[in-house]
Amino acid sequence: MRPLRRLFCIALVGLAAVQPFASAAEPQNGSQYLTLPTPQPTDTGKKVEVIEFFAYYCPHCYAFEPQLAAWVKKQGDNIVFKRVHVSAGASALPQQRLFYTLDALGLLDQYHQKVFDAMHVQRLRLGSDEQVMEWAAQNGIDRARFADTYRSFGIQAKLRRAGAMMEAYNVDHWPMLAVDGRYVTSPSRVHQGDTEMQQQQATLQVMDWLVDKAKAEKR
Repeated sequence: MRPLRRLFCIALVGLAAVQPFASAAEPQNGSQYLTLPTPQPTDTGKKVEVIEFFAYYCPHCYAFEPQLAAWVKKQGDNIVFKRVHVSAGASALPQQRLFYTLDALGLLDQYHQKVFDAMHVQRLRLGSDEQVMEWAAQNGIDRARFADTYRSFGIQAKLRRAGAMMEAYNVDHWPMLAVDGRYVTSPSRVHQGDTEMQQQQATLQVMDWLVDKAKAEKR
């Protein structure tokens, strides 16, 4: 298996070195976004599907979350937004299970930011099943119900599905965003601006363009 957990940090500086200049307002295929060689199926009808591939441990995903959440809210009914927690090695597996367990229990909206804050503000590792169980219980989630779901076949199926989607979308760094099963982009690919926040803002500008493009192609 590729050492996926390391690839984002490499990509942040590596992609910029090989990309020609392009404006976020007029992004170019092969530069600030890529067209997938094989389009992936979507089930969102006339709405545009947007998927974020992310990991809770990733500091860049944590930094991106506020701007991305605001962008999703602004898009409203224009898109259907989904998240995929990437497979990133044994130490991140409990966090991946945590994400899909919260989702299965209908608690993701309530606890998603709290997980990020636990790792990046409180500096909790959440690197073992027991640490995740303890965190869930301390945050008011019924431990037995959480544990049953966490260890269920359903969650195992979601983990396999996440791995398959990473392969299908050629995900080798994160955060990465996919639009309507055809286009992918990321702050490390856009790489416009002197700060990480500026790169994130430029990425969302590219996302606006890609959503409009995908929406027009659905007509």
